[in-house]
Amino acid sequence: MIERSHLRIIQALADNGTLTAAANALFLTQPALSHQMRYLEKKLEVTLWERDGRSLRLTQAGNLLLQVARQLLPVFEQTEKTLIAYGEGRSGILRLGVECHPCYEWLKKILADFLSAMPDMDVDIINKFQFSGMEGLLNHHVDLLVTPDPVRLKGLHFEPLFDYEVVLLVAQSHPLAGQKTVTAEQLSDELLMTFPVAHERLDIFTQFLLPAAVTPKTKAIESLDIMVQMVALNRGITVLPSWLADDYSEKLPVTRVRLGKRGINKTLYAAMRETDQSIKYMQEFIDLGKANAMTAH
Repeated sequence: MIERSHLRIIQALADNGTLTAAANALFLTQPALSHQMRYLEKKLEVTLWERDGRSLRLTQAGNLLLQVARQLLPVFEQTEKTLIAYGEGRSGILRLGVECHPCYEWLKKILADFLSAMPDMDVDIINKFQFSGMEGLLNHHVDLLVTPDPVRLKGLHFEPLFDYEVVLLVAQSHPLAGQKTVTAEQLSDELLMTFPVAHERLDIFTQFLLPAAVTPKTKAIESLDIMVQMVALNRGITVLPSWLADDYSEKLPVTRVRLGKRGINKTLYAAMRETDQSIKYMQEFIDLGKANAMTAH
């Protein structure tokens, strides 16, 4: 029964003092304004305002409606602005799914830039999936998935961000440190430290060790920093993306070695639903991801 237009009129009457001034402020004719308020008074069976000479005076009921108007109209206006921002891709929550542990290190490099470029956006990072990241994407649990392992599924789009190489990381004092490349057999007696991920999901196994029937001892470590510290102390070896290995090589006595003559070459992708490709904040994230590729090799 009470509409937003009624709230705007009662507020304009209170702010402007006369029927004519209120009508002008609302870009209405005076008869149209009077008609709307008389209609509301008839429906409510209450008087909202009275004439006081040339001015208007709100009744007790009118003042109550005015209080409601002053509370609700700003809420309506802000909600409209937010909904428009949603529609234009300037506001909302970007739910980022991350499928690989090293991806967090890359994500930290662009997250601040993304939030600065999109000040009305929030980011929710999800790395624990009940099934898989792809299913999380298809089931709308995440909006964008950062992954090095694309699975071509109907309705999904994979945007390449940058190429990189998976390399072996060893201590500078390790016997393999002086070599340009290593074979799978040379790792058979090593302690390979990995993230707590099934071996069939790790490139070092699927593309390098298993084809050569090599199964070194392994140790799962959750913390990347601790893992690399252990490598620096010559307590084992690990594999990392080349850009991340280079970062640690500048800080610790570790060095990278190519896995095989051709190396293990990968691409990092931003996976999303095809219907979301044109959303502004999606494109902003992808653009920043590609721009950051200059420092990710």
